[in-house]
Amino acid sequence: MSIYEQYEIVVGLEVHAQLNTQTKIFAPDPLTFGAIPNTQVSFITLGHPGTLPVLNKAVIAKAVRMGIATHCSIQKNNQFSRKNYFYPDLPKGYQISQFDTPICYNGYVTVKVGDASRTIRINRIHLEEDAGKSIHDQNPRFSQIDLNRAGTPLIEIVTEPDLRSSEEAYQYLTEIRKLVQFLDVCDGNMEEGSLRCDANVSVRRKGVTTLGQRAEIKNMNSIRAVKKAIDYEAKRQIDILENGGTILQETRGYDMEKGTTFSQRSKEMAHDYRYFPEPDLPLVVLDETAVEQIRAAMPPLPQQLVAKYTQQLGLSEYDAQLLTESREMVAYFEALINQTTHYKSAANWLNTTIKAYLNDNNISIGQFPIAPAQIVQVIELIQQQEVSHTAAVQFLFPALLQQPETESVAHLAEQLQIVTHQDSSLMDSLIAQVLDKYPDKVRDYLYNGKKNLLGMFLGEIMREAKGKIDPKNLNQRLTEQLLARKK
Repeated sequence: MSIYEQYEIVVGLEVHAQLNTQTKIFAPDPLTFGAIPNTQVSFITLGHPGTLPVLNKAVIAKAVRMGIATHCSIQKNNQFSRKNYFYPDLPKGYQISQFDTPICYNGYVTVKVGDASRTIRINRIHLEEDAGKSIHDQNPRFSQIDLNRAGTPLIEIVTEPDLRSSEEAYQYLTEIRKLVQFLDVCDGNMEEGSLRCDANVSVRRKGVTTLGQRAEIKNMNSIRAVKKAIDYEAKRQIDILENGGTILQETRGYDMEKGTTFSQRSKEMAHDYRYFPEPDLPLVVLDETAVEQIRAAMPPLPQQLVAKYTQQLGLSEYDAQLLTESREMVAYFEALINQTTHYKSAANWLNTTIKAYLNDNNISIGQFPIAPAQIVQVIELIQQQEVSHTAAVQFLFPALLQQPETESVAHLAEQLQIVTHQDSSLMDSLIAQVLDKYPDKVRDYLYNGKKNLLGMFLGEIMREAKGKIDPKNLNQRLTEQLLARKK
Protein backbone atom coordinates (compact mmCIF):
# COMPACT_ATOMS: atom_id res chain seq x y z
CA MET A 1 0.00 0.00 0.00
CA SER A 2 1.39 3.38 -1.02
CA ILE A 3 1.60 6.19 1.50
CA TYR A 4 -1.25 8.02 -0.23
CA GLU A 5 -3.57 5.03 0.20
CA GLN A 6 -3.07 5.27 3.96
CA TYR A 7 -4.87 8.62 4.05
CA GLU A 8 -8.50 9.61 3.64
CA ILE A 9 -9.55 12.78 1.81
CA VAL A 10 -12.25 14.90 3.47
CA VAL A 11 -13.98 17.52 1.34
CA GLY A 12 -16.77 20.01 1.92
CA LEU A 13 -18.07 22.15 -0.95
CA GLU A 14 -19.57 25.62 -1.07
CA VAL A 15 -21.42 26.31 -4.31
CA HIS A 16 -22.58 29.79 -5.25
CA ALA A 17 -25.36 29.75 -7.87
CA GLN A 18 -26.39 33.03 -9.50
CA LEU A 19 -30.18 33.12 -9.65
CA ASN A 20 -31.39 33.85 -13.18
CA THR A 21 -33.79 36.64 -12.29
CA GLN A 22 -34.28 39.69 -14.50
CA THR A 23 -33.11 42.13 -11.84
CA LYS A 24 -30.91 42.14 -8.74
CA ILE A 25 -31.91 40.85 -5.35
CA PHE A 26 -32.59 44.21 -3.66
CA ALA A 27 -32.63 46.70 -6.56
CA PRO A 28 -34.17 47.04 -10.06
CA ASP A 29 -30.76 47.00 -11.80
CA PRO A 30 -30.66 44.71 -14.86
CA LEU A 31 -28.45 41.62 -15.03
CA THR A 32 -26.68 41.23 -18.37
CA PHE A 33 -23.46 39.28 -18.62
CA GLY A 34 -20.69 41.11 -20.43
CA ALA A 35 -22.26 44.58 -20.18
CA ILE A 36 -20.01 47.67 -20.18
CA PRO A 37 -18.49 48.01 -16.68
CA ASN A 38 -20.45 50.04 -14.14
CA THR A 39 -23.52 50.47 -16.35
CA GLN A 40 -25.85 48.22 -14.33
CA VAL A 41 -25.59 49.90 -10.96
CA SER A 42 -28.21 52.07 -9.24
CA PHE A 43 -28.08 54.29 -6.19
CA ILE A 44 -29.70 51.45 -4.22
CA THR A 45 -26.93 48.99 -5.05
CA LEU A 46 -24.35 51.65 -4.18
CA GLY A 47 -26.03 52.17 -0.80
CA HIS A 48 -26.46 55.94 -1.17
CA PRO A 49 -28.08 57.70 1.82
CA GLY A 50 -31.86 57.69 1.65
CA THR A 51 -32.10 54.54 -0.48
CA LEU A 52 -33.67 51.33 0.80
CA PRO A 53 -33.39 47.73 -0.43
CA VAL A 54 -36.54 45.97 -1.66
CA LEU A 55 -36.49 42.17 -1.85
CA ASN A 56 -36.97 40.63 -5.29
CA LYS A 57 -39.81 38.14 -4.70
CA ALA A 58 -38.60 35.78 -7.43
CA VAL A 59 -35.46 34.84 -5.48
CA ILE A 60 -37.52 33.31 -2.69
CA ALA A 61 -39.30 30.89 -5.03
CA LYS A 62 -36.06 29.87 -6.73
CA ALA A 63 -34.28 29.21 -3.44
CA VAL A 64 -37.21 27.18 -2.12
CA ARG A 65 -37.26 25.14 -5.34
CA MET A 66 -33.64 24.20 -4.78
CA GLY A 67 -34.34 23.37 -1.17
CA ILE A 68 -37.20 21.05 -2.05
CA ALA A 69 -35.10 19.33 -4.72
CA THR A 70 -32.32 18.67 -2.20
CA HIS A 71 -34.68 17.36 0.53
CA CYS A 72 -34.13 20.37 2.79
CA SER A 73 -36.32 21.72 5.53
CA ILE A 74 -37.68 25.15 4.58
CA GLN A 75 -37.21 28.06 6.97
CA LYS A 76 -40.56 29.66 7.76
CA ASN A 77 -39.20 32.90 9.28
CA ASN A 78 -36.38 34.35 7.21
CA GLN A 79 -34.23 37.18 8.54
CA PHE A 80 -31.61 38.94 6.42
CA SER A 81 -28.41 40.15 8.08
CA ARG A 82 -25.56 42.51 7.34
CA LYS A 83 -22.17 40.85 6.91
CA ASN A 84 -19.67 43.62 7.51
CA TYR A 85 -16.24 43.74 5.87
CA PHE A 86 -14.29 46.24 3.81
CA TYR A 87 -13.23 45.58 0.25
CA PRO A 88 -13.21 48.03 -2.67
CA ASP A 89 -15.73 46.03 -4.73
CA LEU A 90 -18.25 45.98 -1.86
CA PRO A 91 -19.85 49.42 -2.32
CA LYS A 92 -21.97 49.52 0.85
CA GLY A 93 -19.18 48.21 3.11
CA TYR A 94 -21.39 45.25 4.00
CA GLN A 95 -23.08 42.37 2.22
CA ILE A 96 -26.74 41.53 2.81
CA SER A 97 -26.90 37.80 3.50
CA GLN A 98 -28.59 35.26 5.75
CA PHE A 99 -26.80 34.24 8.92
CA ASP A 100 -28.72 32.20 11.50
CA THR A 101 -31.91 31.66 9.45
CA PRO A 102 -30.87 30.09 6.11
CA ILE A 103 -33.91 29.67 3.87
CA CYS A 104 -33.18 25.91 3.45
CA TYR A 105 -31.32 23.60 5.82
CA ASN A 106 -30.59 19.94 6.71
CA GLY A 107 -30.90 18.45 3.22
CA TYR A 108 -29.01 15.93 1.15
CA VAL A 109 -28.06 14.91 -2.39
CA THR A 110 -27.50 11.31 -3.45
CA VAL A 111 -24.67 10.70 -5.90
CA LYS A 112 -23.52 7.54 -7.62
CA VAL A 113 -19.83 6.68 -7.99
CA GLY A 114 -19.38 3.43 -9.84
CA ASP A 115 -21.92 1.00 -8.42
CA ALA A 116 -22.06 2.69 -5.01
CA SER A 117 -24.49 5.42 -3.94
CA ARG A 118 -23.42 8.07 -1.43
CA THR A 119 -25.53 10.54 0.49
CA ILE A 120 -23.96 14.00 0.75
CA ARG A 121 -25.54 16.08 3.52
CA ILE A 122 -26.33 19.73 2.87
CA ASN A 123 -25.88 21.95 5.90
CA ARG A 124 -27.65 25.01 4.48
CA ILE A 125 -28.76 26.98 1.45
CA HIS A 126 -28.90 30.69 2.08
CA LEU A 127 -29.64 33.80 0.03
CA GLU A 128 -27.21 36.67 -0.36
CA GLU A 129 -26.10 39.41 -2.72
CA ASP A 130 -22.87 39.21 -4.72
CA ALA A 131 -20.05 41.74 -4.52
CA GLY A 132 -18.54 43.57 -7.47
CA LYS A 133 -15.37 42.58 -9.29
CA SER A 134 -11.84 43.83 -8.73
CA ILE A 135 -9.63 43.81 -11.84
CA HIS A 136 -5.91 43.84 -11.16
CA ASP A 137 -4.35 43.08 -14.56
CA GLN A 138 -5.68 45.85 -16.83
CA ASN A 139 -3.64 48.78 -15.53
CA PRO A 140 -0.04 48.60 -14.23
CA ARG A 141 -0.65 51.37 -11.66
CA PHE A 142 -4.20 50.84 -10.45
CA SER A 143 -6.74 48.18 -9.67
CA GLN A 144 -10.07 48.73 -11.41
CA ILE A 145 -13.55 48.07 -10.04
CA ASP A 146 -16.60 46.86 -11.97
CA LEU A 147 -19.73 47.02 -9.83
CA ASN A 148 -22.13 45.49 -12.39
CA ARG A 149 -22.17 42.22 -10.46
CA ALA A 150 -22.80 43.92 -7.07
CA GLY A 151 -26.25 43.00 -5.82
CA THR A 152 -26.60 39.94 -8.06
CA PRO A 153 -28.83 37.36 -6.30
CA LEU A 154 -27.04 34.21 -5.13
CA ILE A 155 -27.80 31.07 -3.24
CA GLU A 156 -24.91 29.45 -1.42
CA ILE A 157 -25.21 25.67 -1.06
CA VAL A 158 -22.97 24.40 1.74
CA THR A 159 -22.32 20.69 2.29
CA GLU A 160 -21.14 18.92 5.39
CA PRO A 161 -17.58 17.50 5.07
CA ASP A 162 -19.03 14.26 3.66
CA LEU A 163 -17.15 13.88 0.38
CA ARG A 164 -14.32 11.37 0.39
CA SER A 165 -12.83 11.66 -3.08
CA SER A 166 -12.48 14.03 -6.00
CA GLU A 167 -14.77 11.73 -8.00
CA GLU A 168 -17.54 12.14 -5.42
CA ALA A 169 -17.07 15.91 -5.63
CA TYR A 170 -17.27 15.69 -9.44
CA GLN A 171 -20.51 13.70 -9.30
CA TYR A 172 -22.00 15.99 -6.62
CA LEU A 173 -21.29 19.14 -8.65
CA THR A 174 -22.66 17.48 -11.78
CA GLU A 175 -25.87 16.71 -9.91
CA ILE A 176 -26.14 20.25 -8.46
CA ARG A 177 -25.54 21.79 -11.88
CA LYS A 178 -28.20 19.53 -13.38
CA LEU A 179 -30.68 20.48 -10.64
CA VAL A 180 -30.26 24.26 -10.95
CA GLN A 181 -30.73 23.99 -14.72
CA PHE A 182 -33.78 21.71 -14.54
CA LEU A 183 -35.40 23.96 -11.93
CA ASP A 184 -34.67 27.13 -13.92
CA VAL A 185 -32.79 28.47 -10.91
CA CYS A 186 -29.44 29.18 -12.60
CA ASP A 187 -27.96 28.60 -16.05
CA GLY A 188 -25.11 26.62 -14.47
CA ASN A 189 -22.44 28.31 -16.59
CA MET A 190 -19.20 27.99 -14.62
CA GLU A 191 -17.14 29.66 -17.36
CA GLU A 192 -19.17 32.89 -16.97
CA GLY A 193 -19.15 32.61 -13.18
CA SER A 194 -22.87 32.03 -12.67
CA LEU A 195 -21.99 28.79 -10.88
CA ARG A 196 -18.91 28.93 -8.65
CA CYS A 197 -17.43 26.42 -6.25
CA ASP A 198 -15.03 26.60 -3.32
CA ALA A 199 -13.62 23.35 -1.95
CA ASN A 200 -12.53 22.84 1.66
CA VAL A 201 -9.97 20.03 1.60
CA SER A 202 -8.24 18.19 4.42
CA VAL A 203 -6.66 14.77 4.88
CA ARG A 204 -6.38 12.32 7.77
CA ARG A 205 -5.03 8.84 8.27
CA LYS A 206 -7.61 6.13 7.68
CA GLY A 207 -9.32 5.16 10.92
CA VAL A 208 -8.93 8.63 12.45
CA THR A 209 -12.27 10.31 13.16
CA THR A 210 -11.16 13.87 13.91
CA LEU A 211 -10.92 16.30 11.00
CA GLY A 212 -7.56 17.54 9.78
CA GLN A 213 -6.64 21.18 9.16
CA ARG A 214 -8.35 22.31 5.98
CA ALA A 215 -7.40 24.60 3.14
CA GLU A 216 -10.01 26.40 1.05
CA ILE A 217 -9.46 26.32 -2.72
CA LYS A 218 -10.94 29.01 -4.97
CA ASN A 219 -10.72 30.08 -8.62
CA MET A 220 -12.02 26.92 -10.30
CA ASN A 221 -14.09 27.51 -13.43
CA SER A 222 -15.16 23.95 -14.31
CA ILE A 223 -16.23 20.76 -12.57
CA ARG A 224 -13.19 19.00 -13.98
CA ALA A 225 -10.96 21.73 -12.51
CA VAL A 226 -12.49 21.13 -9.07
CA LYS A 227 -11.69 17.44 -9.37
CA LYS A 228 -8.09 18.09 -10.37
CA ALA A 229 -7.60 20.73 -7.66
CA ILE A 230 -8.83 18.38 -4.93
CA ASP A 231 -6.48 15.61 -6.11
CA TYR A 232 -3.50 17.95 -6.18
CA GLU A 233 -4.28 19.56 -2.83
CA ALA A 234 -4.77 16.22 -1.07
CA LYS A 235 -1.42 14.96 -2.36
CA ARG A 236 0.25 18.23 -1.32
CA GLN A 237 -1.10 17.95 2.21
CA ILE A 238 -0.10 14.30 2.56
CA ASP A 239 3.44 15.11 1.40
CA ILE A 240 3.68 17.89 4.00
CA LEU A 241 2.47 15.65 6.83
CA GLU A 242 4.75 12.78 5.83
CA ASN A 243 7.71 15.17 5.94
CA GLY A 244 6.83 16.33 9.45
CA GLY A 245 5.23 19.61 8.42
CA THR A 246 2.00 21.32 9.45
CA ILE A 247 -0.99 22.18 7.27
CA LEU A 248 -1.83 25.87 7.41
CA GLN A 249 -5.41 27.09 7.45
CA GLU A 250 -5.41 29.27 4.37
CA THR A 251 -7.16 30.22 1.16
CA ARG A 252 -5.52 28.82 -1.95
CA GLY A 253 -6.08 29.51 -5.62
CA TYR A 254 -5.97 26.99 -8.44
CA ASP A 255 -3.67 27.45 -11.45
CA MET A 256 -5.47 25.72 -14.33
CA GLU A 257 -2.44 25.69 -16.64
CA LYS A 258 -0.09 24.14 -14.09
CA GLY A 259 -2.73 22.04 -12.35
CA THR A 260 -1.49 23.22 -8.94
CA THR A 261 -2.86 25.16 -5.98
CA PHE A 262 -1.08 28.19 -4.55
CA SER A 263 -1.39 30.22 -1.36
CA GLN A 264 -3.45 33.42 -1.53
CA ARG A 265 -3.96 34.46 2.07
CA SER A 266 -3.77 33.07 5.59
CA LYS A 267 -6.96 32.29 7.48
CA GLU A 268 -5.32 31.78 10.86
CA MET A 269 -7.54 34.44 12.38
CA ALA A 270 -11.31 34.07 12.07
CA HIS A 271 -13.03 37.01 10.40
CA ASP A 272 -15.26 39.12 12.61
CA TYR A 273 -18.09 39.96 10.23
CA ARG A 274 -20.18 41.51 13.03
CA TYR A 275 -23.43 40.05 11.71
CA PHE A 276 -26.56 41.85 12.82
CA PRO A 277 -30.14 41.87 11.46
CA GLU A 278 -30.67 44.01 8.37
CA PRO A 279 -32.79 46.90 9.73
CA ASP A 280 -34.18 47.92 6.34
CA LEU A 281 -35.70 44.55 5.42
CA PRO A 282 -38.68 42.98 7.21
CA LEU A 283 -38.90 39.32 8.19
CA VAL A 284 -39.88 37.10 5.23
CA VAL A 285 -42.51 34.63 6.42
CA LEU A 286 -43.21 31.48 4.39
CA ASP A 287 -46.28 29.45 5.32
CA GLU A 288 -46.90 25.86 4.25
CA THR A 289 -49.35 26.94 1.54
CA ALA A 290 -46.70 29.06 -0.17
CA VAL A 291 -44.17 26.23 -0.05
CA GLU A 292 -46.68 23.74 -1.48
CA GLN A 293 -47.54 26.12 -4.32
CA ILE A 294 -43.85 26.30 -5.23
CA ARG A 295 -43.57 22.51 -4.99
CA ALA A 296 -46.59 21.99 -7.26
CA ALA A 297 -45.10 24.24 -9.95
CA MET A 298 -41.79 22.36 -10.07
CA PRO A 299 -40.93 20.24 -13.14
CA PRO A 300 -39.96 16.55 -12.79
CA LEU A 301 -36.44 16.20 -11.39
CA PRO A 302 -33.68 14.21 -13.13
CA GLN A 303 -33.84 11.25 -10.72
CA GLN A 304 -37.63 11.08 -11.12
CA LEU A 305 -37.21 11.02 -14.89
CA VAL A 306 -34.54 8.30 -14.67
CA ALA A 307 -36.99 6.18 -12.66
CA LYS A 308 -39.73 6.82 -15.23
CA TYR A 309 -37.53 5.92 -18.20
CA THR A 310 -36.15 2.74 -16.65
CA GLN A 311 -39.31 1.44 -14.95
CA GLN A 312 -42.03 2.54 -17.38
CA LEU A 313 -40.19 2.67 -20.71
CA GLY A 314 -37.77 -0.20 -20.12
CA LEU A 315 -34.62 1.79 -20.85
CA SER A 316 -31.26 1.01 -19.28
CA GLU A 317 -29.92 3.11 -16.41
CA TYR A 318 -27.11 4.28 -18.71
CA ASP A 319 -29.50 5.48 -21.42
CA ALA A 320 -31.76 7.19 -18.89
CA GLN A 321 -28.85 9.07 -17.33
CA LEU A 322 -27.72 10.33 -20.73
CA LEU A 323 -31.23 11.48 -21.62
CA THR A 324 -31.52 13.51 -18.41
CA GLU A 325 -28.24 15.40 -18.79
CA SER A 326 -30.12 18.60 -19.57
CA ARG A 327 -33.64 19.98 -19.55
CA GLU A 328 -33.46 20.55 -23.32
CA MET A 329 -32.52 16.91 -23.90
CA VAL A 330 -35.47 15.75 -21.79
CA ALA A 331 -37.85 18.04 -23.70
CA TYR A 332 -36.70 16.59 -27.04
CA PHE A 333 -36.99 13.00 -25.81
CA GLU A 334 -40.43 13.65 -24.33
CA ALA A 335 -41.51 15.01 -27.72
CA LEU A 336 -40.27 11.79 -29.35
CA ILE A 337 -42.02 9.38 -26.99
CA ASN A 338 -45.27 11.34 -27.26
CA GLN A 339 -45.30 10.32 -30.94
CA THR A 340 -43.89 6.77 -30.89
CA THR A 341 -43.89 3.72 -28.64
CA HIS A 342 -40.49 2.60 -29.92
CA TYR A 343 -38.81 4.05 -26.83
CA LYS A 344 -35.51 2.20 -27.13
CA SER A 345 -35.07 3.31 -30.74
CA ALA A 346 -35.90 6.90 -29.78
CA ALA A 347 -33.32 6.79 -26.97
CA ASN A 348 -30.70 5.25 -29.27
CA TRP A 349 -31.15 7.95 -31.91
CA LEU A 350 -30.88 10.71 -29.34
CA ASN A 351 -27.95 9.22 -27.39
CA THR A 352 -25.87 8.18 -30.40
CA THR A 353 -26.45 9.69 -33.84
CA ILE A 354 -27.96 12.99 -32.71
CA LYS A 355 -25.60 13.49 -29.77
CA ALA A 356 -22.59 12.77 -32.01
CA TYR A 357 -23.79 15.51 -34.37
CA LEU A 358 -24.26 17.95 -31.46
CA ASN A 359 -20.76 17.23 -30.14
CA ASP A 360 -19.13 17.49 -33.57
CA ASN A 361 -20.75 20.88 -34.15
CA ASN A 362 -20.47 22.12 -30.54
CA ILE A 363 -24.18 22.95 -30.29
CA SER A 364 -26.97 22.08 -27.86
CA ILE A 365 -30.10 20.08 -28.63
CA GLY A 366 -31.99 23.38 -28.64
CA GLN A 367 -30.06 24.31 -31.80
CA PHE A 368 -30.62 20.95 -33.51
CA PRO A 369 -32.42 21.60 -36.83
CA ILE A 370 -34.41 18.35 -37.20
CA ALA A 371 -37.80 18.33 -35.48
CA PRO A 372 -38.77 15.38 -33.23
CA ALA A 373 -41.64 14.49 -35.59
CA GLN A 374 -39.14 13.86 -38.41
CA ILE A 375 -36.97 11.59 -36.25
CA VAL A 376 -40.15 9.69 -35.37
CA GLN A 377 -40.83 9.20 -39.10
CA VAL A 378 -37.30 7.84 -39.53
CA ILE A 379 -37.85 5.40 -36.64
CA GLU A 380 -41.14 4.24 -38.16
CA LEU A 381 -39.53 3.63 -41.56
CA ILE A 382 -36.87 1.47 -39.89
CA GLN A 383 -39.43 -0.43 -37.80
CA GLN A 384 -41.49 -1.16 -40.93
CA GLN A 385 -38.29 -2.39 -42.64
CA GLU A 386 -38.73 0.16 -45.42
CA VAL A 387 -35.31 1.70 -44.68
CA SER A 388 -32.39 -0.02 -42.99
CA HIS A 389 -30.88 1.57 -39.90
CA THR A 390 -27.53 1.85 -41.69
CA ALA A 391 -29.09 3.69 -44.64
CA ALA A 392 -31.01 5.96 -42.28
CA VAL A 393 -27.81 6.98 -40.47
CA GLN A 394 -25.59 7.27 -43.54
CA PHE A 395 -28.00 8.84 -46.04
CA LEU A 396 -31.36 9.89 -44.59
CA PHE A 397 -30.06 11.69 -41.49
CA PRO A 398 -27.56 13.89 -43.44
CA ALA A 399 -30.28 14.68 -46.00
CA LEU A 400 -32.64 15.80 -43.25
CA LEU A 401 -29.92 18.06 -41.86
CA GLN A 402 -29.71 19.69 -45.29
CA GLN A 403 -33.50 19.84 -45.71
CA PRO A 404 -34.91 20.21 -42.17
CA GLU A 405 -38.19 21.60 -43.52
CA THR A 406 -39.01 18.28 -45.23
CA GLU A 407 -42.50 17.14 -44.28
CA SER A 408 -42.45 13.59 -45.69
CA VAL A 409 -39.38 11.63 -44.64
CA ALA A 410 -40.66 8.63 -46.63
CA HIS A 411 -40.68 10.72 -49.81
CA LEU A 412 -37.14 11.88 -49.09
CA ALA A 413 -36.06 8.24 -48.66
CA GLU A 414 -37.58 7.45 -52.08
CA GLN A 415 -35.65 10.34 -53.63
CA LEU A 416 -32.43 9.03 -52.07
CA GLN A 417 -33.23 5.56 -53.46
CA ILE A 418 -32.64 3.89 -50.10
CA VAL A 419 -36.03 2.24 -49.69
CA THR A 420 -35.43 -1.42 -48.84
CA HIS A 421 -36.37 -4.03 -51.46
CA GLN A 422 -38.09 -7.02 -49.88
CA ASP A 423 -37.74 -9.34 -52.89
CA SER A 424 -34.91 -11.84 -52.61
CA SER A 425 -33.73 -11.50 -56.21
CA LEU A 426 -31.77 -8.29 -55.59
CA MET A 427 -30.27 -9.70 -52.39
CA ASP A 428 -29.25 -12.97 -54.10
CA SER A 429 -27.74 -11.06 -57.00
CA LEU A 430 -25.61 -8.86 -54.74
CA ILE A 431 -24.50 -11.81 -52.61
CA ALA A 432 -23.38 -13.71 -55.70
CA GLN A 433 -21.61 -10.62 -57.03
CA VAL A 434 -19.56 -10.17 -53.85
CA LEU A 435 -18.77 -13.88 -53.38
CA ASP A 436 -17.62 -14.16 -56.98
CA LYS A 437 -15.37 -11.15 -56.38
CA TYR A 438 -13.55 -12.86 -53.46
CA PRO A 439 -13.19 -16.59 -54.28
CA ASP A 440 -10.07 -16.96 -52.08
CA LYS A 441 -11.86 -15.52 -49.05
CA VAL A 442 -14.86 -17.76 -49.70
CA ARG A 443 -12.52 -20.79 -49.54
CA ASP A 444 -10.93 -19.46 -46.35
CA TYR A 445 -14.38 -19.11 -44.78
CA LEU A 446 -15.58 -22.54 -45.88
CA TYR A 447 -12.44 -24.66 -45.42
CA ASN A 448 -9.96 -22.75 -43.21
CA GLY A 449 -12.27 -21.77 -40.36
CA LYS A 450 -12.05 -18.00 -40.91
CA LYS A 451 -15.62 -17.30 -39.85
CA ASN A 452 -14.82 -13.63 -39.14
CA LEU A 453 -14.87 -13.07 -42.92
CA LEU A 454 -18.65 -13.13 -42.72
CA GLY A 455 -18.55 -9.52 -41.47
CA MET A 456 -16.40 -8.49 -44.41
CA PHE A 457 -18.87 -10.07 -46.88
CA LEU A 458 -21.79 -8.35 -45.15
CA GLY A 459 -20.06 -4.98 -45.31
CA GLU A 460 -19.25 -5.35 -49.01
CA ILE A 461 -22.80 -6.36 -49.86
CA MET A 462 -24.31 -3.47 -47.89
CA ARG A 463 -22.01 -1.02 -49.66
CA GLU A 464 -23.06 -2.38 -53.02
CA ALA A 465 -26.72 -2.31 -51.96
CA LYS A 466 -26.51 1.32 -50.76
CA GLY A 467 -29.07 0.53 -48.08
CA LYS A 468 -31.61 -1.07 -50.44
CA ILE A 469 -31.72 -4.44 -48.69
CA ASP A 470 -32.64 -5.39 -45.15
CA PRO A 471 -29.52 -6.33 -43.15
CA LYS A 472 -31.61 -8.49 -40.78
CA ASN A 473 -32.47 -10.89 -43.60
CA LEU A 474 -29.11 -10.56 -45.32
CA ASN A 475 -27.11 -12.42 -42.66
CA GLN A 476 -29.17 -15.61 -42.91
CA ARG A 477 -29.34 -15.50 -46.73
CA LEU A 478 -25.58 -14.93 -47.03
CA THR A 479 -24.81 -17.87 -44.73
CA GLU A 480 -27.08 -20.12 -46.79
CA GLN A 481 -25.43 -19.10 -50.07
CA LEU A 482 -21.94 -19.60 -48.64
CA LEU A 483 -22.79 -23.13 -47.50
CA ALA A 484 -24.31 -23.83 -50.89
CA ARG A 485 -20.89 -23.23 -52.45
CA LYS A 486 -19.22 -25.83 -50.29
CA LYS A 487 -18.21 -28.82 -52.42
